[in-house]
Amino acid sequence: MKVAIRYYTKGGNTKKLAEAMGKAINVEALPITEDIKEPIDILFLGNSYYNFGIDPEVKKYVSSLDSNKVGRIVNFGSAAMLNSTWKKVKKEADKVGIKMDEREFHCKGEFKNLHKGKPDEEDLEAAANFAKSIVKDNK
Repeated sequence: MKVAIRYYTKGGNTKKLAEAMGKAINVEALPITEDIKEPIDILFLGNSYYNFGIDPEVKKYVSSLDSNKVGRIVNFGSAAMLNSTWKKVKKEADKVGIKMDEREFHCKGEFKNLHKGKPDEEDLEAAANFAKSIVKDNK
């Protein structure tokens, strides 16, 4: 099974999650500016809420994905206020015919004076365990 991790971050919180997940499953976590070069079964896609939606860069990235190269997307991320971006990402994935896994990982992220220190070590460990469980379930 082939797996890739891509993320979009403004403050670095989602990058921390991506790197913890990557370390746990031995996959390099890369920003969404890095293309998917070969077919993969699972794309872990990290993102967050910005102004009550996903960033236009994430929309653009998902719309650029090839359904013949990406089996499905597993959503993850961090946010200060709202949690799940799953529905927003699914809307974009549906447009290009890529399935979304029902499972996702989200935790609080530090933003200005909110949630200082988040994601913390406990969050990073939970993200790592989440990634391992997804990979294990798909072997």
